[in-house]
Formats: sequence, C-alpha cells, structure tokens
Amino acid sequence: MKKIISILMIGLLILSLAACGKGETNEQGYYNKLNVYNWGDYIDPQVLEDFEEEYGIKVNYENYANNEEMLAKIQAGGTEYDVIFPSEYMVEAMIKQGLLLALDMNNLPNMKNIGEQFKNLPYDPDNKYSVPYFWGTMGIIYNTKKVEGQVDSWNILWDEKYKGDILMLDSSRDTIGIALKRLGYSLNTRSLEELERAKVELMNQKPLVKAYEVDAYKDMMIAGEAAMALTWSGDAMLLVEENPDLAYVIPKEGTNLWFDAMAIPTTSQHKREAELFIDYMLRPEVAAKCAEYVMYATPNEAAKALLSEDVIEDELAYPKGDIMEKGEVFIDLGEFTTEYDRVWTEIKAK
Repeated sequence: MKKIISILMIGLLILSLAACGKGETNEQGYYNKLNVYNWGDYIDPQVLEDFEEEYGIKVNYENYANNEEMLAKIQAGGTEYDVIFPSEYMVEAMIKQGLLLALDMNNLPNMKNIGEQFKNLPYDPDNKYSVPYFWGTMGIIYNTKKVEGQVDSWNILWDEKYKGDILMLDSSRDTIGIALKRLGYSLNTRSLEELERAKVELMNQKPLVKAYEVDAYKDMMIAGEAAMALTWSGDAMLLVEENPDLAYVIPKEGTNLWFDAMAIPTTSQHKREAELFIDYMLRPEVAAKCAEYVMYATPNEAAKALLSEDVIEDELAYPKGDIMEKGEVFIDLGEFTTEYDRVWTEIKAK
C-alpha cells in the first residue's frame, strides 16, 4: 500500500513539476504570457494592451533592429519567442532552415481579410508558415526645392550635379538591388558578372554619396540637409508628412516590393496562443489601427475599408496600377548571399 501511495505521490510530483515548467494558465484556459519579437515602433501599443485585456495573456514585447539580428536570436534558441515579424526573404530562409512552425489555418479565420494578391507569394507559396503584415515599395525621396526637373529614374542617384547631397541605405541587399535594377538586372541575381557590374556602379557613385544610413537619413531629409535619399515607402510617408517639400517616386526601371510577415518560430512553446495573437492582428479594426499608427500599407482589405479616403488615395502607400508587375520581391539567395556580403564590404571599404 505504501508502495502504491509512493508511486502516486511521485506521479503527482512529476505532473506538478511539468505544470510548473509549462507555466500557468488563466481563467480562459490560455497560457498567461506570450513572447512577441518585432521591429521597433512597428505596432500600436494600444493593440497589445487590448489583447492582454481581452484574453488575459501578458505580452512580453521585445524589439530587434534587423532581420539578421532576429535570426541569430532564434538560431541561438535562448528565448522562447512565440511570434516574430520577419521580412519576405527571411521567411524563406527560415523555412529552409526549419525554424518556423506550420500554421493551422483553422485557427486563423481572419486570414480571409488578406487580399488575394498578397497570398501565396514566392517566399511562402502556400502561406503555410507566414501571414502578411505590412507591404510597400522602395524608391527615391527627394526635396522638390533642391532637385530640378522630373524624377523618374534611378539614374538621378548617380547625377554629378547632386554630389555630396545623396543619401543611400546602409543595407547590402537594398542598395545593391537598386544598382542591379538600374542596369536592367534582377535584384535577386546569382550572376557574378552582373553583381560585379553593380559593384562598379556603386563604387563610381560613392564619391557623390553624403552618407550610408538606415535611420539617421530620415532626420537629415526632414531638415533639408540632403537633396535625395533611397528609402522605403513607409518611411517616405512619414517624411512627407514632416516636410511638405519632400516627394516620393518609384523609378521606371522597377523596384523592390517588400513584405513583412507574422510567423511562429520553432522556439515557441505556445503555438495555440501565438495563433490566437496572429488572428487577433488580422481583425479589420486591429489591422487598421496598426496601419494608422505605423503609416505603412496594410494587405488587409477589410482593414483598408476602415481607413480614411486620404490614406487609401495616397500613392506613397497604395500605388496605382499593377505594382506586382513593376515590383520584384526579394528571395533568399542561400549561399550566394556571401557574394553580396563580399561586394558590399568592398564598396564600403573603398
């Protein structure tokens, strides 16, 4: 009898320890916390508070500066992140590395709100691992008081007339990508010859460049300290709002069409709650609130219906025409990425 009691006690102890390891659940039966890892200032804080209040789940929210930083954290596996916001090429890379969990669409009924043109894109053909969050283009932001004539081509970033007045992004894929588009090549090229030609063009351009930046260029453009900059459409919206002398254009040679998505990394121990959070973010009113706060374009068609007409008609965020034809989406280049890194290092070291 004592032996049976002892076995029962051991069993209860094991169950108790297992429960402690998994954490506590709330009154609604959900695990009581969720670890969200996102870009800085990329969600309306009120949305997080509303989610916590509705479901009794505490959101531990952390920021990262770029996709590579996020990837390194996930690969290290030190933190049990539940929801991340990778860009398109990083989604593809993480799928290949087995770092994302497949989504259960039965738990994501609000996926119906995503526009059909934003589903099944090359980086995740069946939307098996990710859900679109924001999207946009890459182009040129320029000061209409400093730049003369029509701006419609990447060529202007190589115009000697604006020497020392041009800002470029300190980002290898983006900056090399527009040099490739200017030359008529794919921004996803795996041709060493084409990549070398892009390098030569960027080395020729370097004496004209005031600085390579990622964040500081925005303040410089607002203050009128430069004539033009390579930029993302979302940033362009913010800049134009701050300085009405600024304008944004998508060059005729084509552009990068970028996407940021929501996904669940393999570090997650609470997939059910992670999918609950993603589905919550897909609600029209929630997606609209985030779009208004961040000022980036939402792929959520139901959310767009809640935005003001001024926002929807703003071509910075929602370009007219078939942008899918004009834009090219970054893909994961695998081992060839090292060639881009090499070229970028040589350009910066010149």
